[in-house]
Amino acid sequence: MKTYETVTEALEDLRQQGFTLDYNLKNDCLKCQQSSIELHPDDFDIVDTYRFEGMTDPGDSTVIYVIEAHNGDRGTLIDAYGPYADAITPEMAEKLTMRPDK
Repeated sequence: MKTYETVTEALEDLRQQGFTLDYNLKNDCLKCQQSSIELHPDDFDIVDTYRFEGMTDPGDSTVIYVIEAHNGDRGTLIDAYGPYADAITPEMAEKLTMRPDK
């Protein structure tokens, strides 16, 4: 697993690897910012995850999910984790806690 110092460094490298779409987390799906496509838990796989803690506040935590949709689209989802994480359906929560096979 590759390591990154910053979120920006990770996103730049992932985009160079073809993960160019940006996803937003909705209650029961991921919505692509560049199109109106919505991905439900059965529509995508988590390829990798990267966690970052804030330099001044360990509670300021971010996770990057590396997403590959079953239709071939590839992108990233950036979200908080811990107490600031968004409220989502149990199905989406289960999908986002799955670890990619290594």
